[in-house]
Amino acid sequence: MVGDSAQQARLERLLARHTDAVVAEPVRGRPTLVRRDQILVAGPDLPAVEDRVRRWLASREDGPGGCRVRLRAGARVDVCELSALLNDGAPHRRLAVAPNHLVHGQPMWWTGPFGRPRPASPVRAPAGGGGRPVTVAVLDTGLNPHPWYASADWYAEQREEVAEVLDADLDHELDGQAGHGTFIAGVLLRHAPGARIRAKRVIGGDGVGDEFGVLGALAWLASWGRAEIVNLSCGCHTYDDRSSPLVARAVAALGRRTVVVACAGNQASDRPFWPAALEHVIAVAALDGAGRAEFSNHGPWVDACAPGTGVTSCFVRFDGPRPPARGADPDAFAGYAEWSGTSFAAPAVAGAIARLAASEGLPSAVAARRLLDPARHPTLPGLGVVFRDFK
Repeated sequence: MVGDSAQQARLERLLARHTDAVVAEPVRGRPTLVRRDQILVAGPDLPAVEDRVRRWLASREDGPGGCRVRLRAGARVDVCELSALLNDGAPHRRLAVAPNHLVHGQPMWWTGPFGRPRPASPVRAPAGGGGRPVTVAVLDTGLNPHPWYASADWYAEQREEVAEVLDADLDHELDGQAGHGTFIAGVLLRHAPGARIRAKRVIGGDGVGDEFGVLGALAWLASWGRAEIVNLSCGCHTYDDRSSPLVARAVAALGRRTVVVACAGNQASDRPFWPAALEHVIAVAALDGAGRAEFSNHGPWVDACAPGTGVTSCFVRFDGPRPPARGADPDAFAGYAEWSGTSFAAPAVAGAIARLAASEGLPSAVAARRLLDPARHPTLPGLGVVFRDFK
């Protein structure tokens, strides 16, 4: 993907674990990862697409957010090129077709020192949280029990359904992003103690999922209709640097009363990162003590920024095989961690919105507009409104 040896090693591990993934780079220097031999199609467009790909068609899987069409491996179809041809070649209108891009959680910075969580000392449980209840959906790795919320009714309703998978490859080590969803839930609760969290699993413990899974979760949320705020601390670059039309439709289907907050990504780039770069999604970059965190994406499509380095939150319990060094065990987690990434700046903003909506009885969309008003709050070029108070 790039020449950096550390990034190349990580990429090789990812491809070994996801054998149906492939690097696509239609434009040199602007790569993405897609599922080989898969395209996603909106339901109404399926007959037209099936007719045009019939000679390559292997199977299809209908989901709540669209259809996953599998092509015959032996046909060696370039799914990026096919998607472009189907979209641009539609006789009367643009078809909603896209490759099935892989999405990644964003504590990962491919070329730098950030990425893995570190054990932290216990953090005092969030307190307060008066006002009306606000439900925040967290589409991530899931949610493990933690004293901060284990007795909450909202957690009891989903406990078994959303349990995190901590060591999927059974190597006795914590998967690279296992605990990501639990950590994000804690960041939300630190800023909005009264929030009700609804978790849906869309990425695995290695931090990888795909747009088909995200589409299904967004469609479920639209039909459920009870989430006022959605936090997406994952995303991707796309093959053509435009949003997948299916993801754009799925976000729009949530309605204007639902606030969607997404991380801006950790590539230190101004290249659009999706779904954060969608017009009606709040894209959140990361700050450090001096300004923009060195890993954080930035650009005119970013709406807000919040602290994203050395964030502390609740975490899973796990003791890995590495021995203690200098009096500390580097992979013994007792329910708390420190982590860095735009993944953790996003829920700080989502939590700030939820807290204002709860405390003043506002619709979450109104609270978001107030907090993101550049006339009321300081801004930074390429980073949007500054939420430095909300670490």
